[in-house]
Amino acid sequence: MAHDARALAGCAVLGFGLAIEPQVWAVIFVMVRIGAAFITAPVFGAVTIPLTVRVSAAGAIAFLVLGTHRIVPPAQVFGVATFVAVAAEAVIGLAIGFVLQTAFAAPLVASELVGASMGINFASAMDPMNGRPSPALGQFFTVMLTLLFLSVDGHLVLVEMLVKSYDAMPPGAAWLDARHLKNIALFGGYTFVAGLLLALPVGFLLLCLNLVVGMMSRAAPSLNLFAVGLPASLTVGVIALATAFPAMGDYMLVIIRESLAAVESLVLS
Repeated sequence: MAHDARALAGCAVLGFGLAIEPQVWAVIFVMVRIGAAFITAPVFGAVTIPLTVRVSAAGAIAFLVLGTHRIVPPAQVFGVATFVAVAAEAVIGLAIGFVLQTAFAAPLVASELVGASMGINFASAMDPMNGRPSPALGQFFTVMLTLLFLSVDGHLVLVEMLVKSYDAMPPGAAWLDARHLKNIALFGGYTFVAGLLLALPVGFLLLCLNLVVGMMSRAAPSLNLFAVGLPASLTVGVIALATAFPAMGDYMLVIIRESLAAVESLVLS
């Protein structure tokens, strides 16, 4: 009797192992797309976010996807078809996160334009979001855009788009075609347009100031431009930034809406 009981227990443990292994492989397979999106997406891809947090969030969303979708991972873990499927999942996730990260580059473009006119581009510090030095004004704009992104639940929209992507682009047929790649490239051009429009109010005033300083230098050649122009640029730039903050915040919301619409178009089109 004891021998039969041990045999039945062994069979039960073996059956449990055989039953759970496909489920674990399915979770890992689904986590590839989600984890790739978290690597390139803003907020989730920040270097200040611990790796364990990202992996845990990807695993939790993977369980959600498996509960609402019928995902069939490749039968063999090690095989050419499996590597191709994993690469396709990674490409989809990287594309989704890259579109949002592209929009977050617009404030850096604006800070370069404004900072060069104000003469404060030399003031740089380590960016906690990207882990590399960037202008202080660019960090301020990035933090402002990140807070607005979180305030409009952009991170939740990203998770929703990741879940919906398994309906529009199920595993096994999840290759980006030429149309999707073209839309991603065209949205990259929107970054420069958005950065220019974001810096336009302050940049226009600083341009007018530089024109006035240039005319003064022609009228009075002995005038020291560095003693007059730099303090004037800093003063006008700070006042213009403080005045234009509400309008810049509104346009940052437009940038966020455009980026989320681009992600939705990439996923659902």
